Amino acid sequence: MTAAVPDAPSPYDAPELYDLLFDGLAFDIPFWLATGRAAQGAVLDVGCGTGRVLLRLLEAGVDADGIDRSAPMLEQLRARAAARSLEVRAYEGDMRDFTLPRRYTRAICAFNAFAHCDSTDDQLRALRCIREHLEPGGALVLHMSYPTASLWLGPDGEPVFEIASKHPLNDHTLEVWDTRFKDIVNQHQRSEVEIRELDASGRLVDSQRFETTQRWVYRYELELLLMLAGFARSEIFGGFDGEPLDDQNSQMVVWAWRE
Repeated sequence: MTAAVPDAPSPYDAPELYDLLFDGLAFDIPFWLATGRAAQGAVLDVGCGTGRVLLRLLEAGVDADGIDRSAPMLEQLRARAAARSLEVRAYEGDMRDFTLPRRYTRAICAFNAFAHCDSTDDQLRALRCIREHLEPGGALVLHMSYPTASLWLGPDGEPVFEIASKHPLNDHTLEVWDTRFKDIVNQHQRSEVEIRELDASGRLVDSQRFETTQRWVYRYELELLLMLAGFARSEIFGGFDGEPLDDQNSQMVVWAWRE
């Protein structure tokens, strides 16, 4: 693994750019809306960011709060909520150590947010803290991509194209290129992310660079973490439709009940 880039900003320090790239992702939105509507109580969005899921829950009439450690992302969330005439309760806090004034029937953790817990200690602290904020009978619903063999065997230290979107103001193309540095033994990935802006002719007109880290987890590891964190029982599915986890290309959807 190469040394980290000194003082590289996080992608979460650029919330407007983040939204241009990711707010339109809708592959999981029907699932979270169904989860929120069926909660029969308040929902907490852990790692809510700028509100890709949270704002849609509020628009659907779900009683939902959010928590995120990034002040710029929360500022963007509040501005977006105000523009939609939505009241939003969003708290700045670390998922590993937070205290909120009420308890929830569902806590959700979407789009690999849990992967930002870099160690077993971080993971357990986060899960225990989330569990403490659940009502009796409440559940955590967590989404994680399954760390496939191709993740570890793919290019290391080389830029990989991930996603593209159109800039709404100038019709330029925004591209995400991810240069990954992987530590297989520790299930850890550091990413140097470049956001390229291309004009209509394909000419590069701007480039911004960020850095982020993820720690990936597997099924039985997750089950043990949930047990150690005090959850009474859990189920892990292979996708948002409740299918079994029997394909390494699956998305892991975890339900874990407080009691």
